[in-house]
Order: sequence, then structure tokens, then C-alpha cells
Amino acid sequence: MSVVSSSQHTVIINTGCANISSVKFALQRLTQNVTVSDDPKVICAADKLILPGVGSANSAMESIEKKQLASCIQSLAQPVLGVCLGMQLMVTDSQEKAHQSDLGNTPCLNLIPGQVKRMQVGDLRLPHMGWNTVEAVEQTSLFKGIPQGTYFYFVHSFAVEVYSHTLASSQYDMPFSAAIHRDNFYGVQFHPERSGDAGATLLENFLNL
Repeated sequence: MSVVSSSQHTVIINTGCANISSVKFALQRLTQNVTVSDDPKVICAADKLILPGVGSANSAMESIEKKQLASCIQSLAQPVLGVCLGMQLMVTDSQEKAHQSDLGNTPCLNLIPGQVKRMQVGDLRLPHMGWNTVEAVEQTSLFKGIPQGTYFYFVHSFAVEVYSHTLASSQYDMPFSAAIHRDNFYGVQFHPERSGDAGATLLENFLNL
């Protein structure tokens, strides 16, 4: 694994709804210049950005709005990588709510068209948790040097269907988007920081975009 130039500044966006220590540690193996911040000036000045997320879409968006980060994130022109819930926050809206009594879908950041829906997996358990194979639509950009059928680590109950912005797909009784992409915005449903060498390669590919 090569080390990315230290002149490049990578910022992990502190949305207030993620445990970012494992993501930071994985990035620090690849580049020395990693910052965690919720300061719009620091975020906008970064070369690359990571949008993490843990929990429900509703709670995450509330935290992002409270920190006044939504318009900042929507204005970014440099490469941004959403991870797990961070990927789901990139689309138009989500069926996931903090409470079952909440009405309507949760509006998200609308960086990439699409909707997050609860997975329909028959008798299989939710959340979908563990290692699963990923098939890339094209093996450039994020998936450069990563063979088809490589295993990545997932933890989720909601997903984006396979559609025009799908960069890679996976299967858990139903096909779903394992990665999505539009312009400078990329998202992965799996956890690259927990996915061993394959995850490290994907993060390196992102840092080298």
C-alpha cells in the first residue's frame, strides 16, 4: 500500500452522528494529513472529504442541520466519499426514521438522486451484517485494482436500489447498491475501514482521485 502525498489535506466531516476513530485510523495509514472538523471553512478548504454516519437518517440529518453543515456539504466541488449511513445521506430521501411514529420520509442531502428503502430480504435477518461480495459496474476510480467478487464488510438494514448511479452492487436476497456515484460525490454502503486490504485499496483509490 502506497502512502498518499502529505501535501493533500483530507477532512472527515464531524456530523456528530458517527464514531470516526476507525475511519481516521484507516486514513492515517495512507496519508499523514487527516483532520476531523465541523468547521465549514476547514471543510471547504480540504482536498478530499469523508462523510461518515452511524444511527438513523433522521437523527443524522437533525445533527447536520443543527451544525449548519447541509449547505456547506451541498456546495462542495472536491471529491467526497460517504460511508455507510453517510452514503445514504447523499441521496434525496430515506424511509428510515428515528421513530416508527414519524410521518413521511426523511429528506437527505440530495447530492445524488435516489431513495433509501428498508431492505426486503424474506426470511434473512436484518441488519445485513458481515462480509459480502461486491461487483463493480466499472473497475476504475474507486474499484481500481479490486477484483470482481471481492468481499467487503456491511452493517445495514436500509439500502439504495440498483439504478443509474450505481457504481457497484451486492446481493442479500435482493440486489442493492454497494456504491453510488455522481460527479464529485461517491458513496459506499459497506465499511472500507473494516474491510481489510480491499477497503484500504478503495480508500487509497479515493485519495488518489
